[in-house]
Formats: sequence, structure tokens, C-alpha cells
Amino acid sequence: MDIYVYFNPISRPILDFLILLFLASSCLNNSSVVVESCMEEERRALLSFKQDLSDPSGKLSSWAGHECCQWTGISCNNRTGHVAMVDLRNTYPYTTGDYQWNTTEYLQSFLGGKLINPSLLGLKHLSYLDLSSNDFQGIHIPKFIGELTSLRYLNFSSTQSLNSVVGEIPSSLGNLSNLNYLDLSLYNYSLSSKNLNWLSHLSSLKYLNLRGVNLSSTGVSWLHEVNMLPSLLELHLSSCKIGGNQLPLSMPTINFTSLLVLDMSGNSINFSYPKWMFNLTSLTKVDLSGNSFSGPFLDEFVRLKSLEHLDLQSVGLKGQFPKFSGNLCRLKSLSLASNQIDGGIEEFLSGFSNCSFNRMESLDLDGCGLVGKLPSSLGMLRSLQHLQLSNNSFWGSIPEFIISNLSSSLKTLDLYDNIFNGSIPQSLGKLSQLLRLDLSYNSWEGNLTEAHFINLTKLESFAVSTTQHVPIIFNLIDYEWIPPFKLHRIVMHNCRVGPGFPIWLQSQTKLVLVSLENTGLSGAIPEEWLFKISSHILWLDLSSNQISGKLPFRFNSFQNLRSIILSHNQFDGTIPSSICSIQSLYELILNNNQLSGEFPKEWSLWSRIAIVDVSNNNMSGNIPSSMGIPSSLYMLKTDNNHFSGEIPSALQNCSFLERLYLGGNKFTGSIPSWIGSKVSTITVLQLQSNSLSGHIPHHLCSLPFLHILDLSHNRFSGTIPNCLNKLTSLIHSSYWHLIGFIDIEVTTVTVKGRVSEYLEKNVWFLTIIDFSHNDLEGEIPEEISSLVGLATLNLSINQLSGNIPSRIGNLRLLETFDLSQNQLSGQIPQSLASLTFLSHLNLSCNKLTGRIPSGNQLQTLDDSSIYEGNPSLCGFPLSKCPEDGDHMHEPHEDEADDEKLGLYTSAVLGFIIGFWSVCGTLILKKSWRYAYFQFFYHIKEKVALAIALKVARLEARQ
Repeated sequence: MDIYVYFNPISRPILDFLILLFLASSCLNNSSVVVESCMEEERRALLSFKQDLSDPSGKLSSWAGHECCQWTGISCNNRTGHVAMVDLRNTYPYTTGDYQWNTTEYLQSFLGGKLINPSLLGLKHLSYLDLSSNDFQGIHIPKFIGELTSLRYLNFSSTQSLNSVVGEIPSSLGNLSNLNYLDLSLYNYSLSSKNLNWLSHLSSLKYLNLRGVNLSSTGVSWLHEVNMLPSLLELHLSSCKIGGNQLPLSMPTINFTSLLVLDMSGNSINFSYPKWMFNLTSLTKVDLSGNSFSGPFLDEFVRLKSLEHLDLQSVGLKGQFPKFSGNLCRLKSLSLASNQIDGGIEEFLSGFSNCSFNRMESLDLDGCGLVGKLPSSLGMLRSLQHLQLSNNSFWGSIPEFIISNLSSSLKTLDLYDNIFNGSIPQSLGKLSQLLRLDLSYNSWEGNLTEAHFINLTKLESFAVSTTQHVPIIFNLIDYEWIPPFKLHRIVMHNCRVGPGFPIWLQSQTKLVLVSLENTGLSGAIPEEWLFKISSHILWLDLSSNQISGKLPFRFNSFQNLRSIILSHNQFDGTIPSSICSIQSLYELILNNNQLSGEFPKEWSLWSRIAIVDVSNNNMSGNIPSSMGIPSSLYMLKTDNNHFSGEIPSALQNCSFLERLYLGGNKFTGSIPSWIGSKVSTITVLQLQSNSLSGHIPHHLCSLPFLHILDLSHNRFSGTIPNCLNKLTSLIHSSYWHLIGFIDIEVTTVTVKGRVSEYLEKNVWFLTIIDFSHNDLEGEIPEEISSLVGLATLNLSINQLSGNIPSRIGNLRLLETFDLSQNQLSGQIPQSLASLTFLSHLNLSCNKLTGRIPSGNQLQTLDDSSIYEGNPSLCGFPLSKCPEDGDHMHEPHEDEADDEKLGLYTSAVLGFIIGFWSVCGTLILKKSWRYAYFQFFYHIKEKVALAIALKVARLEARQ
């Protein structure tokens, strides 16, 4: 799992400049006159403002006494003593860039409240107001903010998916004529604006960020209003739902020619580039990613002689790389990521051949569909710091010329998911400035040695894996080798790092993310190494190794750990209760080990746990619920253990529960009523191979997202509910509800008559109802024919009676259909022959009668065992039906020869006797001869008339 921090290399200096401008204008630095205390009126205004805020972390605890200029987040003008700055932005580090994530601190870091008190109007000299990245529980931006006419800086943005502010942006903001900086950026479209008429009044505005604000209703007026801002330096309108009809191709005049940064990424613009954009000759950065622009953008853009940064990620660019002119030498950053570009990159790189000195620092060609070897001409970009070529089809090796020319500059080399082959060059060890190296998901072969890392003293992130069956081997000459780097992130899959836990790995004590899957690690995990990384590690994946022994007991030292993945190893013993002290834990995956004992009762301490998987172990006892089950639970997998008791009622508090796997245990009792009544989010319900009893409850039909329902191998009785047609996810063939973030583990299902394993991320594409091996009776409800999205239906080994539903052919996606070993009667519906995907069918051991339907897919299912045990069935692939002829079986070869001889003899004798009996009489009696020929004359006339009528009808149809 990659977690990145993004810093804008262009806008940061501009932001610093704006803040410096504010500080200077507010006289917050040195002054000959210093006022030590704030105004009493303003102090009371701040205290009134505080009363309506929630402050779980006590951030505003210093707001007491009379010296309000010394309160947290408050700055005053040193000359006048008036409050000039209120800076209450939430500065908690949301990403791993600071390596300080703590769930408790994170949840308490927000200021909040349902009201921003208008007492702020008492701060008449307020120039700076920042309430960003807090949680104001979906309030509207107060209209009174427009009365703070001294404001130069206003920030209501949110860096997280919080309901900070919602609704329409108040037009009163247009009164802030002194405003230099306005940031209302969000991530969830909770803000909108029907028009931006108010914007044109902000003539001093230098920075505008409306990311995630819905501007779909503004038409083309948004651009005309922006065009009235002559001082604007940065414009950020990413993910604003701006459509193609909202971007004029031309404009009579351009006023905001000072613009340095233009960001319109993530919109829905799908036609040629507007010509007015090329008149913005001061631009240094352009980001139009996530659109579908077309046309000669690059040919035009090289005319912007000051261009330093260009980002075309996901713009839908097609065709070959355009040929650049010498102006390409001025580019600092170029991203064409997530486009489909035909051909190679050599023509593009030829644009640098005439550069005496190029400035290119970042080149991103991620996911461009590029094919071929890497050209050595990449080495011309001697200033290149970041090279991202992931998700393409580059093959061969890495040219030595590139490595030697970039050895003193390259910081990022990302070759993830290509088809590079051969050995990894040792010369990579020359890249002395390298911070991030990703060689994973290629076809590498051979060894990695100390020489590959000899000069990588700054390396922080390393990823390598091979798609070959033979793993990459860490062939270290010195077992005691200590690398020259301290990694923060290590990802190695299908490599040979073990046996044991090598010294070089134990020397990495600053790790935040560890993913060592199928690396040959064995023995016990070194406790000392775990303790050294425990304070900052977020992700620990040691799956598919031969690690043995007990699980570590010092889990209480892991305060920031979110994911523990230790599946497919040889751990034994019990799960220590100390693991429940990791309150930040989001994912616990311990399946396919040899764990025993009960599940820790203290798991209610997990406040954010979403995934718990202890399947395929030897655990027993009840699922503990006396202390409560975490309400954040999304998936619970306990299948194939020895758990017993009833399904715990405490699960009804899990309002996010979607996947519940309890199969292969010893659970008893009935299906609880809260499934479907209180928890309706379940998509997968697997309760197979237990000792559950009672009727299949109707409240299961209240699960609109359910697509796997497996109740097989239990003791259920009664009838099949006739409300199954309310399972709305099974009456459509499109699947849209899945969150889809689980891709590392598998789930076991019975499909096409055999047990199969599927990756969790692919489970949504399975649609299954399995009620087999129970004591169900009565008829199959006709409503089941409405489940047109169903792929597997197994009702075998029950006591079902009556007919097969006549409209079963409506299940057009059905692949597996098993009704064997019941008491079904009547004929097989002809509609069954219309199932074109059917590949596994079993109707054996029933009381079915009549002819087996023929046609389409059924003709390929020629196994007679499909229908055996139904004595009154006939037709392919069984014996012929009586109406098809008297002979119900094919005769033996000798019998056939005797029958043929008798037939020929009888025919000859019959011909002789018949011929002379008739012809002899006609010769002797004249009256018979006359009647005979008169009869054939009439027959001839009737046959001629019939033929004429038939021909006439055929001609009429044509």
C-alpha cells in the first residue's frame, strides 16, 4: 500500500510570498511601538467564538486571561494591538510523510461545532482567518464573513473527506475587496456555486482554490468572472464538474495574464484546447489531468516560452508524441500519465537534442501504453530527478548510459509493472541521490548483491518483485552485511530473502511499511527488531513464508500499526490479548496458520478495525461478544475453525458489516433476525457447514446488496422463501456497490460443483445462492426466476417437490444449476435450453418425466449422469423417447446382420408374390384392367392439383 505526500513545487513559494505580504502589511514584525495587551472587546469576541467550538484535544486551553495576543492561533498587530490573525487550521500530519500517525490524536485533533459565532465581527481589523481541515459538521459558510472587509487571507479548505462546510458559497464574499488569498477547496462536492458573479469584485485576489466545488451550474460565466482578476497568480479548479460546454474555445480579451499556475484537472472537458489559454504567457505550471482533451495541445504549448511545468495526466491524448521545438528545453516537469500514446518516446526525446542545457526535472509517463526498450537518449536529461515509467510495456534492461548520466541527479526511478527482463544491472548502485526505487512486477531474473546498493545511502523506499516462477535471490557475500541506507518502505514479493531473518533486514529500524510476501523467511520473528520499528510502523505484511512459533506478545508497543498480515505461515498457539491494545488497527489477517484457543475478548478496544480474518486455523470457543464487537467491522472471516455457540447478537451493532464468513464451524441455533432487519449492508453471507437449524427467514430478503448467500450443509427445514426476488443485487447483471479495497486474500466458494478460491477483490463478481444439503421441502418458488443476475443456484440434496419453475430460462447468466437428489416431478422446462452460459447442470435422482429439452448449450452437456435417477426421462443424452421409434436400443452387430438377411428375403418373396398376383389377374380379366388404370388416372389428377397449390402458396409467401 503506497501512501504519498504531495507538495506543490510552484505554489509553495507563492504561498510563502502571500503570507509574508500579509505579515508585512499587518505590521506583525518589528515596530517602534509595542502594545502588550489586546483590546478587551476583541478578547470577549474570541471567547464567545470559542464557546460554540468543540475542542477534544484542548487546543484552545490557552484561551484564558487577558493577554489574548498570546493565545494559541492568535496574532496581533504589534503597533495597534488589534487582533490581526486567527489561525486555527488543523495541522495534524495526515500522511506517513511525518511518520507520526496516531489514531487517538487524529480523532481529537479537529476543532468542530455546528456554528461559527458571529462574534468574529468584533475583530474589525482581522486580516487573516484560517479554519481549514477541521470538522464543522456540515455548516454553511456564514454570510457575515463578507463583513470582515479587512480580510486578506481566508481559508475554509479541507484536506480530508470531512463535512466541513456545505451548501452555496455566499455571494457576500464579493465584499472582501482586499482579499489576496481564498481557499475553499474540498474533496466531496459539498460546496457549490450557481454563479461566480461575486468573484469579479475581488480585484486584489492572487490565489483562488475551489477544488471540489460543484460549478456545473455556472455555464461559461465562471471564466468571464475569473477573467476579471488581473492580479491572479494561481487558479485551482480541479474536480469542479466543469463540462466541455463550459469552456469557450476563444475569448475576445484576456485580463488575467499574470497567471502562473492553472489547475483544471479531474473535470469533464472533452474537446480541443481553447486558444485563449496559449495567451497566458506567464504560466509556469499547467495541470489538465483527468479530462479528455484532444487536438494539437503540445504543438501549441511549446509557444509558451516561460513554461516550467506541464501535466497532461489522464487527458485522453491519443496518437504519437508530437514533435517539440527547442522551447522544450525550458520545461521542468512534464506528466502525460494515464494516456494512450502510440509508438515509442524517441521522437519526443529528440526535442531535447538541440538543448544546450535542459531544465527537465520530472518526467511522468505512467500508464501511457508505451512499448519497447528504453532509449539511451533519456540520459540527455541530465537534470532529471523523477522518472516514472510504470504501467507500460517496456522490456529489455535499463541502459547503462541512462544510469551513468543521471547518477548525480535521479531521486525517483519507478519501473513498476512493465515487462523488463534479464538481470537487474549492478550499476544502479551508482545512483547516489536515489530516494525511491521501484522495480516490482517485472520479469527479472538472477541475483541481487551488495553492489546493487553500494552508493544508495539516501534510499528510503525500495520495491522489487518478479513475475517469473524462479524468484530473485538475495545473494549476499557477507552474511553480516549492513546496508548503507535506512529504509522507510520495503516491498519484496517472490524473492529469496531468507532463510531466517537476515542481519541486513534487522538493521532496518526506521521502517514504516513492510511487505515481504513469499520471501522464504523462516523461524521466529526477532522480537528486538519488532520492538525497534514498533513506534512508527503502519503496515506489516509477512504473508506466505515459513515463519513459525508464537505470535509476538509485545503488541502493546505498536501504537500506530494499521495492518497486520501474517497469513499463510506456521504460527501456533493463541492470539495474544495485547494485540487488542493497538487502537489504530484497521486490518488483522492471520488466516492459514495453526492458531488455536479462543479469540481475545478485548477486541472491543479496536475503534477502527474493519477486517478480521482468522480463517483456516484451529481456533475454538464462542465468538466473544460480552464486551461488544467493534462497530467499525466491515469483514469478519472465521471459516474453517472450531467455533461454536450461536451467531453473536453483538454483530448487529456493526452498521458497516458487508462480508460475514462463518462457514466450516460448529455454530448452532437459527439465523438471527438482525441480519436484514438491523444490518442491511451485507453483500456476502456464508454460513455453510455448521449445525444451524430452523427455517430460512424472510428477513434475508431485506439485504439489497447480497450477492453470495451460502447456507449449505446445515439443518434448515421448511420452504424456500418466496421473497427472493427482493434481492435487488441479483435481479441486475451490473455490480456497483462494492467498496473494493481488499485484494490480498482469498475466499473459498463452491462453483461449478467444485471448491474454488477467489481473490477478495473479485468476490463481488460472484453471484451465488446455495441451499444444498439441508431438509428443505415444498416447491421451488417461481419468484426465483427473477434473479437474472444469478450465476450459481444449488438446491441439491433436499426434499423439494413439485415442478421446476417454467421461467427458469430467465436466469440468462446462470452457469451452475444443481437440483439433484430431491423429489421434483413433471417435465424439464423447455426454457432451460435458452441458457447459453450453462456449464454445470445436475438434475439427477428426482422424479422428472418426459423429453429432455434440446438445443443451444444443452447439446454440449452430453453426460448422461446429469439426468440419471429419473426413470421416466428420455431423449439426448439418454435413450430415445417412445414416439421417436419402437426400437429403444441399438441392436448387436450379429443381430443386425441376421435381421438384414431376413428383411431382404421377405422383400424379394413379397415382390414376386405380389407382382404376379396383381399383374396375372390384370392380364386375365379385362374389366379389372380398365378399373385399375381409371383409378391411377384420378390419383394423378389429385397429385398434380396438390403440387400446383403448394407452389402457389410458396410463391405468395415470397
